[in-house]
Amino acid sequence: MAKTTPKDLTILGETILPGESRTLNMEIAKLHTMTKLKIPVIVERSLLEGPTVLFSAGLHGDEINGVEIVRQLIVQKINKPKIGTIICIPTINVFGFLNQKREFPDGRDMNRIFPGSKNGSLASRFAYYLLKEIIPNVDYCIDFHAGGACRFNAPQIRLVPNNPELKKLSDVFHAPFALYAKNIPGSFRNSCDKLGIKMLLFEGGKSLDINESITREGVDGTKRFLAYFGMLSPKNTAVSPEKKTIYIEKSGWVRAKRSGMFKGFITIGSYVQKGEVLAIVSDPYGKVEVKIKAPNAGFVINVNDAPIVYQGDAIFHISNGLEYGEV
Repeated sequence: MAKTTPKDLTILGETILPGESRTLNMEIAKLHTMTKLKIPVIVERSLLEGPTVLFSAGLHGDEINGVEIVRQLIVQKINKPKIGTIICIPTINVFGFLNQKREFPDGRDMNRIFPGSKNGSLASRFAYYLLKEIIPNVDYCIDFHAGGACRFNAPQIRLVPNNPELKKLSDVFHAPFALYAKNIPGSFRNSCDKLGIKMLLFEGGKSLDINESITREGVDGTKRFLAYFGMLSPKNTAVSPEKKTIYIEKSGWVRAKRSGMFKGFITIGSYVQKGEVLAIVSDPYGKVEVKIKAPNAGFVINVNDAPIVYQGDAIFHISNGLEYGEV
């Protein structure tokens, strides 16, 4: 059972009363100019008791599509709950967002160093304060991500296997795909799990890009998620999709056999047969063309959009084993 919203909620040393709307600023470090770097934490509270839900994005600074999804939740006032509390952090890694980089300026991936340290590296300090100041108030979380290095992810939920409650929440969110994936040590999801926070991780699109279809999937899934808890404002409606979520138990990467110019033929989310030609890799001189074929039948849940690849680069991610939704 979720905790009921307390009569007063204290975040970053400030108290937010039921019915209040507040934007707090998490200030941990400064820019080289000594300018304060502020991470807005947007809190919306209902007068009625209910769960506290966190929507976060920008843990990787170049994954802008996730930032856009949380921004849309705010613009459309989806973050104003009928009951309970909704916390939005559109951009956790502001340093990376400013520099259009995945990592912090110290070169560290924040999503690999949780729970962090009060006196550690810059990224480690941010991880520490996020867990210390925000997460103790949270019951549920959806963390929004995108594919990296020109790799475009089909809209999907990532969840750990053998967790009935997360499976139910994934069913409610109803993304086109859901991928069973163990928690990665040092990740935000892993730390939240250890603290008893139920987290869904949404993946969709690619870095340094905003895709309207991905944004819509993220927003619509969030509406369904909030409606399930009775938190969705009457001003908003949740739309039920026609198709079932396709749950993927196993999947694998297809890698480039050699370096060269890359031309893919397969649309993201499509189903391919074993041996089907997915792409060609060619030299720039018109002498060599190498076909890339599907190693097995399955759904293509990630496609590399790069025009040039190196030998060994991941170019397609294909499912291999479904719980239901088989073709």
